[in-house]
Amino acid sequence: MDSVTHTLFGLALYGTVNKKDLDKNHKRAYLVTAVGASLIPDIDVISRFWDTEGLYQMWHRGITHSVFLTPIWALLFSLICLAIFKIKDMKLFLLGWLAVFIHDTSDLFNAWGTGYLEPFSTQRITFGTIPIVDLVFWGILGIAFILSRKEKTKSPYYFKLAWAFIALHLIVQTAQGYIIYNQYDDQYDQVALSAGFVPWTFSVITMKDDQVTIFQDNLWQDRKVQYVLESAAEADLDKLFAERPEAKTLYEWSPFVVLVNDQERLGLYDPRFYRNGQSFLFEYIDKNK
Repeated sequence: MDSVTHTLFGLALYGTVNKKDLDKNHKRAYLVTAVGASLIPDIDVISRFWDTEGLYQMWHRGITHSVFLTPIWALLFSLICLAIFKIKDMKLFLLGWLAVFIHDTSDLFNAWGTGYLEPFSTQRITFGTIPIVDLVFWGILGIAFILSRKEKTKSPYYFKLAWAFIALHLIVQTAQGYIIYNQYDDQYDQVALSAGFVPWTFSVITMKDDQVTIFQDNLWQDRKVQYVLESAAEADLDKLFAERPEAKTLYEWSPFVVLVNDQERLGLYDPRFYRNGQSFLFEYIDKNK
């Protein structure tokens, strides 16, 4: 998910806390823990500042997003609250653990995927059933916020109800994606999903031999071909990897790639992010230089 959504998740977790009998320091501790722990796995973005080997795509959503690291992040925020607010509360640890767990687990449902099982596996696990910016989540949380402002005494109830609707949306969307995925799985060598911004719509990216076909599909209409892409499967990538280490990282990080080898460029791109004639995850070298 994007940083805005993770921040909203943190605020929504804070909203579930009954703050009636909490003093100012306790409230601050809960807020810092809920929001901070909801964002902390994305601290890996700072790796781009020292990355000289093109490994950023593997570092981002890598070890910091591991499910095995979630209690460590929660402990960190417990110590921060103890140091700054002088608050020692087991509930803060549990809140932080839940916040990090939600961050790491929600990222599984995007096309980007995440290193959920690092360091035991470097595989990027991805379901592709939820867009990275899901406006349904925003709408649900927005309604909960408005209702909580009108009836502050019921604020925890409204936010708990919002979490129930978020879970329901995720289940329904993912179930539809699973059904659609299975309609393609037996027909192609490789299949990947990328959820559209419109609920219940998906891009289905398929590969068979050297051809990648991207379909737009949902359960209520016939599938529609969006793009047909040819991959230069015989291309020698050694020079590309030597000059653009980012290309090797992308090759290893993506479920599958489209290879480009024409008179101008040698490169590869991730077809899951192909829009309007290009993918924004495209690494190449210019043959004319």
